[in-house]
Amino acid sequence: MSSADPALIERLAHHRVLGGAPRQELEWLVAHGELRSSAAGEVVLPKGQTDETLQIVLSGKLTARLSRGGGERRLFSWRAGDVCGVLPYSRFVAAPGDTVAEEPTEALTVHRDHFPAMIHECPYVTTQLVHAMLDRSRFFTSSLLHDEKLVSLGRLAAGLAHELNNPASAAARGIRLLAQGLDDAGAPARALAAAHLSDPELAAIDQARAQCRPDPGWMGRPPLERADREEALASWLAARGLDPASGPALAGTTITITALEGLAGALPTRALDAALRSIANGAALHTLAAEIETAVSRVHELVSAVKGFTHMDRAPAAEPTDVGRGIADTIAVLGAKAREKSVAVEVALADGLPRVLAHGGELNQVWANLIDNALDAVAGSGHVTVSARREGDRVVVEIADDGPGIAPEIRGRIFDPFFTTKAVGQGTGLGLDIARRLVERHGGEIDLDTRPGRTAFRVSLPVAEDAGH
Repeated sequence: MSSADPALIERLAHHRVLGGAPRQELEWLVAHGELRSSAAGEVVLPKGQTDETLQIVLSGKLTARLSRGGGERRLFSWRAGDVCGVLPYSRFVAAPGDTVAEEPTEALTVHRDHFPAMIHECPYVTTQLVHAMLDRSRFFTSSLLHDEKLVSLGRLAAGLAHELNNPASAAARGIRLLAQGLDDAGAPARALAAAHLSDPELAAIDQARAQCRPDPGWMGRPPLERADREEALASWLAARGLDPASGPALAGTTITITALEGLAGALPTRALDAALRSIANGAALHTLAAEIETAVSRVHELVSAVKGFTHMDRAPAAEPTDVGRGIADTIAVLGAKAREKSVAVEVALADGLPRVLAHGGELNQVWANLIDNALDAVAGSGHVTVSARREGDRVVVEIADDGPGIAPEIRGRIFDPFFTTKAVGQGTGLGLDIARRLVERHGGEIDLDTRPGRTAFRVSLPVAEDAGH
């Protein structure tokens, strides 16, 4: 404990936060505090250690860093005129990362055991410290929410890149084959032109072409059934000395052997082969066009889901928000992770679900954090269920998994910031804390029910006033 050193009191009198305190309060701080010096690079508070002191920074610079999978980032910095460490009425428990002196630093430290007396003896100082705590809390909330959003979007972007790669590759492949097919269409077209066919013969070709459309259920048929059809067409072509290359393309269409027999009876042999190659080529081009359309539609769906998830095209204001749409968009952007883990995600949304007044992007961040955690909790071939229903004037969303459950000894800590059970670099320990903060910001509540084989997070949000009852 320091004596009331006049020089130290004078330094406190010039402190940005506490300098306006009455002289007797400054004297009290000096009398009950300890002047602590730290060398540059010294760890003032190691990660995970409970801070027991208020630190009134008089010179130098202290920085708290947070370890992430990709390295460390600055969380807070304090210079001369700032206060840090534990503050009166704060719920600060343990340091999320090392607090290091970036420069030679001096701070007057007051142990938390003196706080009850300080609150009584130093009302001005206590008031200033409470304001500092509120400022720190606001910064903590906004900064870490933004940071967690970036981390979450980074994870989603990685999964989305994988999701987009499949349809993009399919579209690129289809376009290459389509160009090749257009080139291949020239030879049979020239052969048919050289055959000088009559109008009835051309009409027979048009009739066969109309019956040769891509079979939408072809790839879903049993392999043995597909093999039998391909073999039957190959035998039919071989029996007439026709090009067998037309067989595979014709097999995936709706044309029948009877229709082929009719075409064979209507055309001379010299024109039949060219006609079949032309018809088969046209069917293949239709199939490729359909595949490209499907792939591009999938890309459009994913982009729409991302826009819906982030609400990037909406004003950053609360508005009546469709909870079901937000859940669907979130599941769409997390789809790659679910498939990678072979986890079945089931959705059960009640009919006529009312809207809630919310910032849509923030609400989707809640669903993303909870669903992502549920996917992490289950083993391969596990199940995650997302349900939503109305209960009175609330919309209740429940996200449940069939994982091992949460151990009793840590259930009370899961919403604490920086608490995580995941390996280093795999979890920030902020997901559930952010989810809780966002739910409460929207006037809602979040609860947990867990036991071995089932863990469910239950989010309750008030119905928007114009949603009806």
